[in-house]
Amino acid sequence: MQFSQYLFQGDRPIKTTIRNYTENDFEQLIQIQKECFPPPFPSDLWWTEDQLSNHIRLFPEGAICAEIGEEMAGSITTLIVNHQGEDHTWEEITGDGSISTHDPNGNALYVVDISVRPKYRKTGIGKLLMQALFHLVVELKLDSVLGGSRMPGYEKVKDQLSPNEYLESIMEGTRKDPVVSFLMKAGRTPVKLLPNYLDDPESANYGVLMEWKNPFLEKSK
Repeated sequence: MQFSQYLFQGDRPIKTTIRNYTENDFEQLIQIQKECFPPPFPSDLWWTEDQLSNHIRLFPEGAICAEIGEEMAGSITTLIVNHQGEDHTWEEITGDGSISTHDPNGNALYVVDISVRPKYRKTGIGKLLMQALFHLVVELKLDSVLGGSRMPGYEKVKDQLSPNEYLESIMEGTRKDPVVSFLMKAGRTPVKLLPNYLDDPESANYGVLMEWKNPFLEKSK
């Protein structure tokens, strides 16, 4: 996969290339993780070179990055799973980030991680990366894009709202969450809460299972 598109940073057009990442990108990809997920997010959940090597070996089509000039601006990593929305943890479904659980015969493209360098946020790079996944799902004739979202905004209201009430308030539009709201704008729909999804104090260890259904599946069949 490779294509380029102009996005805008303020009024300045920036040519952004979406492509599959390679071993030459590992150093920048790890640095992006550090910038995107600072403490209190656990540093042991940042990518390692071993994990990234597995991504490009097991499912290179699902290892996608955004590049501006020679600088990495963001990335999104996926695997294929056979899944019908059952409860799970991030570690279980992604093989602890190694995608050792990748199933080429599965039905859904699962999002392991999406990261956009802070300096490039609000340019549309995150949505462009998600659109690349939608194209991939259609091309591979899969049912859907699935993935567990963090809900880091919950930390500010956890003494007043239950996790379910917080998610409902986001879906009703009375609150915004930095991650859940972004993914909704990018086309994914909240399905349910996943308890103990990730060691993530900001989200009280909850994840939100979010889905994009392939609208072309019946036609493609």
